[in-house]
Amino acid sequence: MSYHFTVAIIPEDGWFVAKCLNNSVASQGRSIEEAMENLKEAIQLYYEDNEKPELSETAYFTTLEVAF
Repeated sequence: MSYHFTVAIIPEDGWFVAKCLNNSVASQGRSIEEAMENLKEAIQLYYEDNEKPELSETAYFTTLEVAF
């Protein structure tokens, strides 16, 4: 069985950090493709020892302005 996860990718110091928003698993790579492949492996390893995910099909995205 396959699952769809929501992922955020953030460039950071020459790397791309990929973070799964469903479970907070993260990985990185020198390219977006490498970061996604590394994240895929990290999620597979995470769920080897944990229950399979119950994912919602609904996700909401927005921006938030914060003044400092």
